[in-house]
Amino acid sequence: MKTPMKKILLLLVGGIMLPAIDLYAQCAMCRSTLENNLSNGNPGIAAGINTGILYLLVIPYIAVMVLGYMWYKTSKNAKNDLRRSLAAK
Repeated sequence: MKTPMKKILLLLVGGIMLPAIDLYAQCAMCRSTLENNLSNGNPGIAAGINTGILYLLVIPYIAVMVLGYMWYKTSKNAKNDLRRSLAAK
């Protein structure tokens, strides 16, 4: 295996395994507020924070999908235009 291929493979495996590490990134104040509200029987704030986290998680993926679709359509249209211009000659 060539050296650049090894680097790409290492980065790919590292990129896949890195999210699997158990991290506690929530701040202490948020965690204590959520635990306090849940223990008092008020899951509303926790649900709102979870919805906000999911919203922040999904938006970049949607943006990449839209850009990818636009790129696909423009390249497909350009290819078809090139074929038509070559066929007309």
